[in-house]
Amino acid sequence: MNIDAIENGYVIDHIPAGKAMQVYEILKLSKLSCQVAIITNAKSKKNASKDIIKINELIDLDLDVIAFIAPDATVNVIKDSVRVEKKKLSLPNTLTNVIKCPNPRCICNNENIDHIFKLTDGKGTYRCLYCETKSK
Repeated sequence: MNIDAIENGYVIDHIPAGKAMQVYEILKLSKLSCQVAIITNAKSKKNASKDIIKINELIDLDLDVIAFIAPDATVNVIKDSVRVEKKKLSLPNTLTNVIKCPNPRCICNNENIDHIFKLTDGKGTYRCLYCETKSK
């Protein structure tokens, strides 16, 4: 397998195996005009396998969304083919319009308002700001 090196862009590493497509979709990477490579089930020293996403362009990345899906992922910033920064992610305190409230009676499902979830513990539990229903 031959995947070109990144000149300027990102390498999102240590995504749990099987989660790369979820990251790809929620970040809307299909709308980019640059090269995006998804590597699934790569060998990992930490876990049995991992996924990796390579983006060959410096874009605005929503690190909170990546952290929500893959809290142990790292984001490597590449400039002139050299890693210049390695970002460790942490769970965001709030998520807006990333997940939808599973409660069909919640106001955010019946009115035109944002779906806002708050982190309620150190284990990654998010609850709806309006009805306090736990996210799935």
